[in-house]
Amino acid sequence: METRGPAPTAVADPDLAQLAQGHGPFLTVYLTTEAEVENAAQRSEQRWKTLRQTLRDDGAPEELLAKVDPLVADAHKRGECLAVVVGEGDGEVHAEYEPEPPTADVGRWGPFPALAPLVEWRQSTVPHVVVLADRTGADILAFARGRPDMVAEVKGDPDAPVHKAKPGGWSQARYQRRAENAWEQNARDVAGAVADLVERIHGRLVVLAGDVRAVTMIKDDLPGDVAELVHVVEGGRAPDGSVDEIAEQTSRLVATVVASDTRAVLEKFREERGQHDRAADGPDATITALNESRVDVLLVPGDVDSDETVWGSATQPVPLSREPDTLRSLGVDDPVAGPLNDALIRAALGTGARVRIVPKAAAPEQGIGAILRW
Repeated sequence: METRGPAPTAVADPDLAQLAQGHGPFLTVYLTTEAEVENAAQRSEQRWKTLRQTLRDDGAPEELLAKVDPLVADAHKRGECLAVVVGEGDGEVHAEYEPEPPTADVGRWGPFPALAPLVEWRQSTVPHVVVLADRTGADILAFARGRPDMVAEVKGDPDAPVHKAKPGGWSQARYQRRAENAWEQNARDVAGAVADLVERIHGRLVVLAGDVRAVTMIKDDLPGDVAELVHVVEGGRAPDGSVDEIAEQTSRLVATVVASDTRAVLEKFREERGQHDRAADGPDATITALNESRVDVLLVPGDVDSDETVWGSATQPVPLSREPDTLRSLGVDDPVAGPLNDALIRAALGTGARVRIVPKAAAPEQGIGAILRW
Protein backbone atom coordinates (compact mmCIF):
# COMPACT_ATOMS: atom_id res chain seq x y z
CA MET A 1 0.00 0.00 0.00
CA GLU A 2 1.32 3.45 -0.87
CA THR A 3 1.78 6.03 1.88
CA ARG A 4 2.23 9.76 1.72
CA GLY A 5 5.86 10.83 1.98
CA PRO A 6 8.37 9.27 4.38
CA ALA A 7 6.63 6.93 6.83
CA PRO A 8 6.73 8.17 10.42
CA THR A 9 8.63 5.22 11.82
CA ALA A 10 8.46 6.06 15.51
CA VAL A 11 6.78 8.16 18.15
CA ALA A 12 8.45 11.36 19.35
CA ASP A 13 5.73 13.38 21.05
CA PRO A 14 6.69 16.39 23.19
CA ASP A 15 4.21 15.54 25.95
CA LEU A 16 5.68 12.06 26.41
CA ALA A 17 9.19 13.54 26.40
CA GLN A 18 8.11 15.92 29.15
CA LEU A 19 6.76 12.98 31.15
CA ALA A 20 10.06 11.15 30.71
CA GLN A 21 11.98 14.10 32.11
CA GLY A 22 9.80 14.36 35.21
CA HIS A 23 10.86 13.32 38.69
CA GLY A 24 9.71 9.97 40.06
CA PRO A 25 8.67 7.72 41.47
CA PHE A 26 5.68 7.49 39.14
CA LEU A 27 2.10 6.32 39.44
CA THR A 28 0.94 4.68 36.18
CA VAL A 29 -2.62 3.44 35.61
CA TYR A 30 -4.27 1.73 32.62
CA LEU A 31 -7.91 1.11 33.53
CA THR A 32 -10.60 -0.54 31.40
CA THR A 33 -13.61 1.78 31.01
CA GLU A 34 -16.33 -0.04 29.08
CA ALA A 35 -18.87 2.22 27.44
CA GLU A 36 -21.31 -0.36 26.06
CA VAL A 37 -22.35 -1.95 29.35
CA GLU A 38 -24.98 -1.20 31.95
CA ASN A 39 -23.86 0.94 34.87
CA ALA A 40 -20.60 1.76 33.05
CA ALA A 41 -19.51 4.39 35.56
CA GLN A 42 -20.06 2.08 38.53
CA ARG A 43 -18.13 -0.74 36.83
CA SER A 44 -15.20 1.58 36.14
CA GLU A 45 -15.23 2.81 39.72
CA GLN A 46 -15.26 -0.76 41.05
CA ARG A 47 -12.30 -1.66 38.85
CA TRP A 48 -10.48 1.41 40.10
CA LYS A 49 -11.30 0.61 43.72
CA THR A 50 -9.61 -2.79 43.35
CA LEU A 51 -6.59 -1.42 41.51
CA ARG A 52 -6.32 1.53 43.88
CA GLN A 53 -6.04 -0.73 46.90
CA THR A 54 -3.30 -2.74 45.21
CA LEU A 55 -1.38 0.44 44.44
CA ARG A 56 -1.81 1.68 47.97
CA ASP A 57 -0.47 -1.62 49.30
CA ASP A 58 2.52 -1.14 46.96
CA GLY A 59 3.26 2.22 48.58
CA ALA A 60 1.62 4.72 46.23
CA PRO A 61 0.87 7.94 48.18
CA GLU A 62 -2.78 8.76 48.88
CA GLU A 63 -2.37 12.26 47.43
CA LEU A 64 -1.41 10.82 44.04
CA LEU A 65 -4.14 8.18 44.06
CA ALA A 66 -6.64 10.92 44.87
CA LYS A 67 -5.66 12.69 41.63
CA VAL A 68 -7.00 9.72 39.65
CA ASP A 69 -10.31 9.46 41.55
CA PRO A 70 -12.23 12.26 39.75
CA LEU A 71 -11.20 10.97 36.31
CA VAL A 72 -12.81 7.53 36.59
CA ALA A 73 -16.60 8.00 36.66
CA ASP A 74 -16.92 9.68 33.24
CA ALA A 75 -13.93 8.05 31.54
CA HIS A 76 -16.15 5.55 29.67
CA LYS A 77 -17.69 8.47 27.76
CA ARG A 78 -14.32 9.20 26.16
CA GLY A 79 -12.78 5.82 25.45
CA GLU A 80 -12.30 2.19 26.45
CA CYS A 81 -9.20 2.81 28.55
CA LEU A 82 -8.23 5.53 31.00
CA ALA A 83 -4.45 6.02 31.03
CA VAL A 84 -2.93 8.17 33.80
CA VAL A 85 0.70 8.96 34.67
CA VAL A 86 1.62 11.13 37.67
CA GLY A 87 5.15 11.84 38.87
CA GLU A 88 5.64 12.44 42.58
CA GLY A 89 8.15 15.20 41.87
CA ASP A 90 5.67 17.67 40.38
CA GLY A 91 2.30 15.94 40.84
CA GLU A 92 1.24 16.86 37.28
CA VAL A 93 -1.49 14.56 35.93
CA HIS A 94 -1.14 13.22 32.40
CA ALA A 95 -4.44 11.59 31.38
CA GLU A 96 -5.48 10.04 28.07
CA TYR A 97 -8.56 8.16 26.93
CA GLU A 98 -7.80 5.40 24.46
CA PRO A 99 -10.20 3.59 22.09
CA GLU A 100 -9.04 0.07 22.97
CA PRO A 101 -9.18 -1.56 26.43
CA PRO A 102 -5.95 -2.93 27.93
CA THR A 103 -5.42 -6.69 27.99
CA ALA A 104 -5.63 -6.37 31.77
CA ASP A 105 -5.84 -3.41 34.12
CA VAL A 106 -2.37 -2.15 35.00
CA GLY A 107 -1.36 -0.25 38.13
CA ARG A 108 2.28 0.57 38.67
CA TRP A 109 4.05 2.47 41.45
CA GLY A 110 7.72 2.58 40.63
CA PRO A 111 10.77 4.64 39.74
CA PHE A 112 9.95 4.89 36.02
CA PRO A 113 6.67 5.60 34.19
CA ALA A 114 5.24 2.67 32.17
CA LEU A 115 4.83 4.41 28.80
CA ALA A 116 4.91 1.48 26.34
CA PRO A 117 1.09 1.27 25.88
CA LEU A 118 0.88 5.02 25.21
CA VAL A 119 3.66 4.79 22.64
CA GLU A 120 2.02 1.79 20.96
CA TRP A 121 -1.40 3.46 20.81
CA ARG A 122 0.11 6.51 19.20
CA GLN A 123 2.05 4.61 16.57
CA SER A 124 -1.18 2.75 15.74
CA THR A 125 -3.10 5.97 15.15
CA VAL A 126 -2.71 6.63 11.42
CA PRO A 127 -4.29 9.88 10.17
CA HIS A 128 -6.80 8.90 7.51
CA VAL A 129 -9.86 10.03 5.55
CA VAL A 130 -12.98 7.98 4.79
CA VAL A 131 -15.21 8.96 1.85
CA LEU A 132 -18.75 7.63 1.30
CA ALA A 133 -19.79 8.80 -2.14
CA ASP A 134 -22.71 8.75 -4.52
CA ARG A 135 -23.47 10.81 -7.61
CA THR A 136 -24.93 13.70 -5.59
CA GLY A 137 -21.87 14.24 -3.38
CA ALA A 138 -20.24 12.56 -0.42
CA ASP A 139 -19.89 12.28 3.32
CA ILE A 140 -16.23 12.72 4.27
CA LEU A 141 -14.75 11.81 7.66
CA ALA A 142 -11.21 12.62 8.80
CA PHE A 143 -9.47 11.03 11.78
CA ALA A 144 -6.19 12.14 13.35
CA ARG A 145 -4.76 11.95 16.83
CA GLY A 146 -5.00 15.13 18.83
CA ARG A 147 -7.83 16.51 16.68
CA PRO A 148 -11.57 16.09 16.99
CA ASP A 149 -13.00 13.83 14.29
CA MET A 150 -13.94 15.97 11.29
CA VAL A 151 -17.06 15.35 9.22
CA ALA A 152 -17.88 17.15 5.98
CA GLU A 153 -20.72 16.77 3.50
CA VAL A 154 -20.37 17.75 -0.15
CA LYS A 155 -23.72 18.38 -1.84
CA GLY A 156 -24.24 18.75 -5.53
CA ASP A 157 -26.57 21.18 -7.30
CA PRO A 158 -30.09 20.20 -6.14
CA ASP A 159 -31.53 21.21 -9.50
CA ALA A 160 -29.12 19.18 -11.57
CA PRO A 161 -30.21 15.74 -12.79
CA VAL A 162 -28.32 12.89 -11.17
CA HIS A 163 -29.76 10.06 -13.28
CA LYS A 164 -29.58 9.82 -17.03
CA ALA A 165 -32.82 10.01 -18.96
CA LYS A 166 -34.32 6.76 -20.21
CA PRO A 167 -33.82 6.04 -23.90
CA GLY A 168 -36.18 7.86 -26.25
CA GLY A 169 -37.68 11.34 -26.23
CA TRP A 170 -36.49 14.57 -27.83
CA SER A 171 -34.64 15.75 -24.71
CA GLN A 172 -32.67 12.56 -24.08
CA ALA A 173 -29.27 13.82 -25.27
CA ARG A 174 -29.61 17.16 -23.47
CA TYR A 175 -30.51 15.53 -20.15
CA GLN A 176 -27.76 12.95 -20.49
CA ARG A 177 -25.24 15.73 -20.97
CA ARG A 178 -26.62 17.61 -17.95
CA ALA A 179 -26.43 14.45 -15.83
CA GLU A 180 -22.83 13.78 -16.90
CA ASN A 181 -21.88 17.40 -16.18
CA ALA A 182 -23.50 17.22 -12.72
CA TRP A 183 -21.67 14.02 -11.83
CA GLU A 184 -18.37 15.48 -13.00
CA GLN A 185 -18.84 18.67 -11.01
CA ASN A 186 -19.86 16.75 -7.90
CA ALA A 187 -16.80 14.51 -8.26
CA ARG A 188 -14.52 17.55 -8.59
CA ASP A 189 -16.05 19.12 -5.48
CA VAL A 190 -15.62 15.92 -3.48
CA ALA A 191 -12.05 15.45 -4.68
CA GLY A 192 -11.19 19.01 -3.69
CA ALA A 193 -12.61 18.53 -0.20
CA VAL A 194 -10.77 15.21 0.24
CA ALA A 195 -7.45 16.69 -0.88
CA ASP A 196 -7.90 19.59 1.55
CA LEU A 197 -8.58 17.28 4.51
CA VAL A 198 -5.65 15.01 3.65
CA GLU A 199 -3.40 18.07 3.62
CA ARG A 200 -4.78 19.38 6.93
CA ILE A 201 -4.31 16.16 8.88
CA HIS A 202 -1.22 14.88 7.00
CA GLY A 203 -3.32 11.90 6.00
CA ARG A 204 -1.63 8.65 5.02
CA LEU A 205 -4.67 6.66 3.88
CA VAL A 206 -7.90 7.44 2.01
CA VAL A 207 -10.69 4.87 2.14
CA LEU A 208 -13.22 5.39 -0.68
CA ALA A 209 -16.58 3.62 -0.93
CA GLY A 210 -19.83 4.15 -2.79
CA ASP A 211 -21.36 4.29 -6.24
CA VAL A 212 -18.90 2.73 -8.69
CA ARG A 213 -19.06 5.56 -11.24
CA ALA A 214 -18.80 8.26 -8.58
CA VAL A 215 -15.82 6.51 -6.94
CA THR A 216 -13.99 6.29 -10.28
CA MET A 217 -14.62 9.95 -11.11
CA ILE A 218 -13.54 11.15 -7.66
CA LYS A 219 -10.33 9.15 -7.78
CA ASP A 220 -9.55 10.51 -11.25
CA ASP A 221 -9.96 14.08 -9.97
CA LEU A 222 -7.68 13.70 -6.96
CA PRO A 223 -4.12 15.08 -7.09
CA GLY A 224 -1.63 12.34 -7.87
CA ASP A 225 -0.07 12.18 -4.41
CA VAL A 226 -3.51 11.87 -2.79
CA ALA A 227 -4.77 9.34 -5.36
CA GLU A 228 -1.85 7.08 -4.39
CA LEU A 229 -3.31 6.86 -0.86
CA VAL A 230 -6.74 5.65 -2.03
CA HIS A 231 -8.03 2.19 -1.27
CA VAL A 232 -11.51 1.41 -2.63
CA VAL A 233 -13.73 -0.80 -0.46
CA GLU A 234 -17.23 -2.24 -0.74
CA GLY A 235 -20.14 -0.30 0.71
CA GLY A 236 -21.76 3.03 0.19
CA ARG A 237 -23.40 6.16 1.44
CA ALA A 238 -26.91 4.73 1.76
CA PRO A 239 -28.09 3.66 5.26
CA ASP A 240 -28.00 -0.02 4.29
CA GLY A 241 -25.83 -1.38 7.08
CA SER A 242 -22.62 -1.26 5.06
CA VAL A 243 -21.06 1.41 7.29
CA ASP A 244 -20.02 -1.20 9.88
CA GLU A 245 -18.31 -3.22 7.17
CA ILE A 246 -16.55 -0.09 5.89
CA ALA A 247 -15.34 0.62 9.44
CA GLU A 248 -13.95 -2.91 9.75
CA GLN A 249 -12.18 -2.68 6.40
CA THR A 250 -10.77 0.72 7.37
CA SER A 251 -9.40 -0.71 10.62
CA ARG A 252 -7.67 -3.48 8.67
CA LEU A 253 -6.17 -0.98 6.24
CA VAL A 254 -4.90 1.21 9.09
CA ALA A 255 -3.30 -1.86 10.67
CA THR A 256 -1.61 -2.58 7.34
CA VAL A 257 -0.05 0.89 7.31
CA VAL A 258 1.16 0.42 10.91
CA ALA A 259 2.71 -2.96 10.05
CA SER A 260 4.38 -1.42 6.99
CA ASP A 261 5.91 1.29 9.19
CA THR A 262 7.25 -1.32 11.60
CA ARG A 263 8.75 -3.34 8.74
CA ALA A 264 10.42 -0.19 7.40
CA VAL A 265 12.12 0.65 10.68
CA LEU A 266 13.22 -2.96 11.20
CA GLU A 267 14.66 -3.08 7.68
CA LYS A 268 16.61 0.11 8.44
CA PHE A 269 17.88 -1.44 11.67
CA ARG A 270 19.02 -4.61 9.88
CA GLU A 271 20.75 -2.53 7.21
CA GLU A 272 22.68 -0.50 9.81
CA ARG A 273 23.52 -3.60 11.83
CA GLY A 274 24.75 -5.41 8.72
CA GLN A 275 27.10 -2.51 7.98
CA HIS A 276 28.36 -2.56 11.60
CA ASP A 277 27.50 1.10 11.57
CA ARG A 278 24.64 2.96 13.27
CA ALA A 279 22.92 0.19 15.21
CA ALA A 280 22.89 -1.09 18.79
CA ASP A 281 21.76 -4.70 19.15
CA GLY A 282 20.52 -6.00 22.49
CA PRO A 283 19.87 -4.40 25.88
CA ASP A 284 23.46 -3.72 26.95
CA ALA A 285 24.54 -2.09 23.69
CA THR A 286 21.33 -0.04 23.71
CA ILE A 287 21.91 1.13 27.29
CA THR A 288 25.40 2.30 26.33
CA ALA A 289 24.08 4.21 23.31
CA LEU A 290 21.29 5.83 25.36
CA ASN A 291 23.78 6.99 27.99
CA GLU A 292 25.76 8.66 25.21
CA SER A 293 22.59 10.25 23.69
CA ARG A 294 23.35 8.52 20.38
CA VAL A 295 19.96 6.83 19.90
CA ASP A 296 17.78 8.07 17.07
CA VAL A 297 15.08 5.34 17.21
CA LEU A 298 14.71 2.92 20.13
CA LEU A 299 13.20 -0.48 19.30
CA VAL A 300 11.49 -2.27 22.18
CA PRO A 301 8.65 -4.78 22.68
CA GLY A 302 5.44 -3.49 24.25
CA ASP A 303 5.87 -5.60 27.38
CA VAL A 304 4.73 -3.97 30.64
CA ASP A 305 5.21 -7.14 32.71
CA SER A 306 8.87 -7.97 32.06
CA ASP A 307 10.83 -9.04 35.13
CA GLU A 308 14.16 -7.78 33.78
CA THR A 309 15.40 -4.70 35.64
CA VAL A 310 17.99 -1.96 35.27
CA TRP A 311 19.29 0.79 37.55
CA GLY A 312 18.64 4.47 36.97
CA SER A 313 17.79 7.75 38.64
CA ALA A 314 14.43 8.92 39.96
CA THR A 315 15.19 12.45 38.80
CA GLN A 316 16.66 12.08 35.32
CA PRO A 317 16.20 9.68 32.39
CA VAL A 318 19.91 8.82 31.99
CA PRO A 319 22.34 7.33 32.84
CA LEU A 320 21.28 3.70 33.16
CA SER A 321 23.36 0.75 34.31
CA ARG A 322 23.12 -2.92 35.20
CA GLU A 323 24.99 -2.13 38.44
CA PRO A 324 24.12 0.58 41.01
CA ASP A 325 27.79 1.22 41.85
CA THR A 326 28.41 2.28 38.26
CA LEU A 327 25.74 4.95 38.61
CA ARG A 328 27.15 6.15 41.91
CA SER A 329 30.51 6.61 40.22
CA LEU A 330 28.73 8.77 37.65
CA GLY A 331 27.22 11.02 40.33
CA VAL A 332 23.80 9.37 40.85
CA ASP A 333 23.43 9.51 44.63
CA ASP A 334 20.43 7.21 45.07
CA PRO A 335 20.15 4.68 42.23
CA VAL A 336 16.78 2.97 41.84
CA ALA A 337 15.95 -0.30 40.07
CA GLY A 338 12.94 -0.69 37.79
CA PRO A 339 11.64 -2.57 34.72
CA LEU A 340 14.08 -2.54 31.81
CA ASN A 341 11.52 -1.58 29.15
CA ASP A 342 10.19 1.34 31.19
CA ALA A 343 13.70 2.63 31.81
CA LEU A 344 14.72 2.34 28.15
CA ILE A 345 11.63 4.18 26.87
CA ARG A 346 12.04 6.91 29.47
CA ALA A 347 15.73 7.29 28.57
CA ALA A 348 14.98 7.46 24.84
CA LEU A 349 12.21 10.06 25.14
CA GLY A 350 14.22 12.03 27.68
CA THR A 351 17.20 12.30 25.31
CA GLY A 352 15.17 13.32 22.24
CA ALA A 353 15.02 9.87 20.61
CA ARG A 354 11.98 8.31 19.00
CA VAL A 355 10.48 4.99 20.06
CA ARG A 356 9.01 2.14 18.02
CA ILE A 357 7.23 -0.79 19.64
CA VAL A 358 8.19 -3.95 17.72
CA PRO A 359 7.40 -7.66 18.07
CA LYS A 360 9.69 -9.32 20.61
CA ALA A 361 10.69 -11.93 18.04
CA ALA A 362 11.81 -9.21 15.59
CA ALA A 363 15.34 -8.41 14.45
CA PRO A 364 17.05 -7.02 17.59
CA GLU A 365 18.41 -9.30 20.33
CA GLN A 366 15.65 -9.88 22.93
CA GLY A 367 13.52 -7.49 20.85
CA ILE A 368 15.62 -4.54 22.04
CA GLY A 369 17.86 -2.42 19.87
CA ALA A 370 18.34 1.03 18.39
CA ILE A 371 19.12 2.93 15.22
CA LEU A 372 21.82 5.42 16.14
CA ARG A 373 22.46 9.02 15.23
CA TRP A 374 26.15 8.34 14.72
